[in-house]
Amino acid sequence: MAKFSVTGADLDVELSDEGGHPVVQLHGLTSSRARDRVLNMDLGRGLSGTRLLRYDARGHGQSSGRKVVEDYEWKNLADDLLALLHGYFPNEKVYGVGPSMGCATLLYAAIKEPERFCGLTLLLPPTAWESRKAKSLAYIHNAELLEAEGWDAFIQADIDMPVPPATIGNPVTVPDNSLELLPTIFRGAAASDLPQLADLARVTVPTHILAWTEDPSHPVATAQALLYALPQATLQVASTRDEVNAWPQILMDNVAKHGAPHSAEPVH
Repeated sequence: MAKFSVTGADLDVELSDEGGHPVVQLHGLTSSRARDRVLNMDLGRGLSGTRLLRYDARGHGQSSGRKVVEDYEWKNLADDLLALLHGYFPNEKVYGVGPSMGCATLLYAAIKEPERFCGLTLLLPPTAWESRKAKSLAYIHNAELLEAEGWDAFIQADIDMPVPPATIGNPVTVPDNSLELLPTIFRGAAASDLPQLADLARVTVPTHILAWTEDPSHPVATAQALLYALPQATLQVASTRDEVNAWPQILMDNVAKHGAPHSAEPVH
């Protein structure tokens, strides 16, 4: 484990160096490396022979943060990601994988520095564009509930929410954030959206989208819109846990096919 300093935060970082392709793995809102393992979302667990960089986003898991809403907007989280890649994989093309907030972070980073990536696996694209408005209001409500009534009331409000069929059997978890920072993090998410469709056309690397059914927070409609917006995209939709269990192998195949070797052409 190591700490990597960015403006306003120290990111908790883990590098599994087995040589080979450089890969960066992100997580979703209110999650972390540790929580993703519990939630069966640690796709990198199946990777071998790679240099796999995992990290907790600012304000999540073991990473620090501050009470600045803009810090947690997804377009700004992309700057943290790019700083990490410049630090750990200078002058190399990297394969990126991440769910939800991590998916959005990767897309913004790929738009800002298209030459930085050789391929992407995007999991569970979140609500976006028109469908984002209601979700933003829900995040504001979460922030206000936490501030007014505290952690227990927030957890109780969330406990009876239906879960997607593909996640049935997962253990119950709680956000891997501090009560002090979580309202600010929710407000940052409320102010965020996926990039505009015209900007997504600039992400020209091979992109594999993985979605699942019956999840209002991660609707298949967003994944389908990305499929048409991204020039080299493919899409698979899971409806069972067994199908999700196959996702690490899909990532392995994608990295083997599109990952850049250690002697990759320099990035300028």
